[in-house]
Amino acid sequence: MFHTSRTTTLSSGSAPSSRAQHALAPYGWDDGWAAEFAPYAAQGLLPGRVVRVDRGHCDIATAAGTVRADTAFVTPHDPLRVICTGDWAAVDSAGDPLFVREYLPRRTAFVRSTSSKRSEGQILAANVDHAVIAVSLAVELDLGRIERFLALAWQSGARPTVVLTKADLVPDATGLSHLVRDVETTAPGVPVLPVSSLTGEGLDVLAAVVSDGTTVLLGVSGAGKSTLANSLLGTEVMEVQAARDVDGKGRHTTTTRNLLVLPGGGVLIDTPGLRGVGLWDAGTGVGQVFAEIEELAAECRFHDCAHEAEPGCAVLAAADDGTLGERRLESYRKLLRENRHIVAKTDARARAELRKEWKRKGAQGRAAMEAKRGRAR
Repeated sequence: MFHTSRTTTLSSGSAPSSRAQHALAPYGWDDGWAAEFAPYAAQGLLPGRVVRVDRGHCDIATAAGTVRADTAFVTPHDPLRVICTGDWAAVDSAGDPLFVREYLPRRTAFVRSTSSKRSEGQILAANVDHAVIAVSLAVELDLGRIERFLALAWQSGARPTVVLTKADLVPDATGLSHLVRDVETTAPGVPVLPVSSLTGEGLDVLAAVVSDGTTVLLGVSGAGKSTLANSLLGTEVMEVQAARDVDGKGRHTTTTRNLLVLPGGGVLIDTPGLRGVGLWDAGTGVGQVFAEIEELAAECRFHDCAHEAEPGCAVLAAADDGTLGERRLESYRKLLRENRHIVAKTDARARAELRKEWKRKGAQGRAAMEAKRGRAR
């Protein structure tokens, strides 16, 4: 996919020239990155953006072209500090092999929890401005999953957009508008774009969204990410495989995270289909996804209201009168619980608070059972 080569001498180790900056501008290089890189330029290192990471090596776009470099110096024990696609790296100017010596502090980072029992986070992409969440209209919408993706996107610092792919499979405009409205209700304040790579519907709007900055493309297998990437790139760069008719799922066509320069401007990071979308310390992101519930919560009688049975709960009152949908409230509770458990595994104070809450709920349950037995007598 990427042309990589071993270059033993790239250029001088002085600060990046205007020519070098211009050469890296399509990858997102700007004055801010140049200022951050100045100390490394003084050491004779060269700037470049990571376009792909693979087993101890990575492909890096530099002013002289794409090179392959060893990542032995940037492989810490903390999985959130390993180098990843989208990072800006400081690379040797000469050597065989070349080494990445350091990477610049990240402006944003898209992180999810892994499926392992070690409670580790996994960084999927760095320095991302936009998060495009691809959702296939070939299967029934999973609004809870969309909310989960949105929570991670907001938490990362990127601006999310939901793209409803395969819009050509919806037989009428009325049905499509209803689907768009359902997702808009699930994603307050987030653009929702129906697109079709087959007919071209909506692609011009999406291309304008991603033309400024770096965009990460997210979604489950079969969501049409690779087809969407090819449409934005204007060429068949990404391999495409058909999704199963029964459930819309596809095989993982994309197996690594790849950074690609878009012809209309901007940078795209394509990712493999995600089977699991676990939250990772995403409390702020959850709050933004459920902004209307957070606003209601501010009116609750108690500032630490759990919105379950407390008197004077504005959230429960809204659920009772139909202002707030039950599915929406249950999804909010579920994501909050999951995020608290993840945080508690790595934060001693959060862990203690969670244990205290379990004890309180246990005591309430026992008291209720005793009261029930008393009435039965």
